[in-house]
Amino acid sequence: MSRHLRRTILAALVAAVAIGGWLGQSWLPAPPAEPVANAAASMAPTASPTTDASATPEPAEPESTPVASHAPVTQPTAAPSAPPATVSATPDLRVALDARLARFQAKTGIPGVSVAIVFPDGSTWRGSAGLADVATGREVTPDTAFSVASVSKTFTAALVLALVEDGRLGLDTAVSIYLPTAPVAPATTVRQLLDHTSGLRDFYHGSGIDAALLSRPGRTWDANRSLRYVGKPYARPGTSWHYSNTNYLVLGMLAEAVGGAPVADQLRTRFLTPLGLEHTWYQAAERPRGPLAHGYRIVGPRAALKPIDLSDGSDIAPYTSVVTASGAAGSIASTATDLARWARALYGGEALTAASRFEMVADVARTARLHSAIPYGLGVQAVSIRGRLTLGHSGRFVGSRAVTRWLPKQQLAIAVVTNASRTDPNRLVAALLEIVLPKPVPLCPVCSPAP
Repeated sequence: MSRHLRRTILAALVAAVAIGGWLGQSWLPAPPAEPVANAAASMAPTASPTTDASATPEPAEPESTPVASHAPVTQPTAAPSAPPATVSATPDLRVALDARLARFQAKTGIPGVSVAIVFPDGSTWRGSAGLADVATGREVTPDTAFSVASVSKTFTAALVLALVEDGRLGLDTAVSIYLPTAPVAPATTVRQLLDHTSGLRDFYHGSGIDAALLSRPGRTWDANRSLRYVGKPYARPGTSWHYSNTNYLVLGMLAEAVGGAPVADQLRTRFLTPLGLEHTWYQAAERPRGPLAHGYRIVGPRAALKPIDLSDGSDIAPYTSVVTASGAAGSIASTATDLARWARALYGGEALTAASRFEMVADVARTARLHSAIPYGLGVQAVSIRGRLTLGHSGRFVGSRAVTRWLPKQQLAIAVVTNASRTDPNRLVAALLEIVLPKPVPLCPVCSPAP
């Protein structure tokens, strides 16, 4: 069976779960009893420029029908209601997880790595290995933050959906109504930015941007500078799927225009403070809220190779130009613990309304019809890890790599953050889940296993 066909089948299964519950497993909220009206824009506020940056594109997930409400946003809570307490962080389990993490770090040669698992009963395992700063010998601890690159998109998507809940935005309304001068086709909708079907070319693929970023790593960029590198569109809006950091750069500008405050301030007010995410911050605009790991480049496959520190001497990791060029596409720094708690609140709790969570995941089916490279919705990847359905996002800069996943059936969250980009942290996610969870039933019994 071809890889694309397997992806299409997974997307169809995800959509089935979202709409009616696959095999009776209703881990997503049911859609609203009556269609919710899309909030039409009656104002076109001026955008305040956002910084933006991201080094390597990361996949995205699905989206479906418009959702909007004029009711005020509910206070988010971190914990899902009545989770099934199937596993917990027992002493023996903690020992096994610690040992597996240590082996992974030693074998891959990643300078530093941190992991957190939030179990259904609320207990948490936090593990760390290696160095946050190789030159000084500073070790990674569970409170060490890392640049999370495109995992930042989960925060930006949540903010945009919260503005939709407020009635300030409409998912299927043209972006030009809110941002008349935005460099997007007139028909481009908010939804198409969220699920990467806008056709906008990724500014990180622009000619000369790598040299511009690396020649002055300490320089602060803004959205306007990043947008200079946007090339000819991939396609007309709504006709294809192409992962593009430009989508989330523009979404940051849109959120500031409609929300009337910088993205950093809105994220802190709506999510970070209410959810107690005390070690998470928007690097392009905020000061560090705890120790931050340096980012490292490792050239070559061998584990013993010397890592090259990418720091420009500032308190932004991996370095200022790439983070500030990314803005809402990649500016977040966070700990593994905060990311796991964020995944639990976003996908299984009340960071957003049930209707918004439904919209977020149901869109996977829409992007699958456009041959998305990964099952992607409204700022969410819906992927299977060894037969287990997960929601989340991955992120990568030169100098950092991160992933966070929520397992809706098991009500479990896991996050991995690292300070090098050579090794995929999803490998560690899969290895740790094999320790924590029993062997799952395949999502599709008739499908051949992935290679």
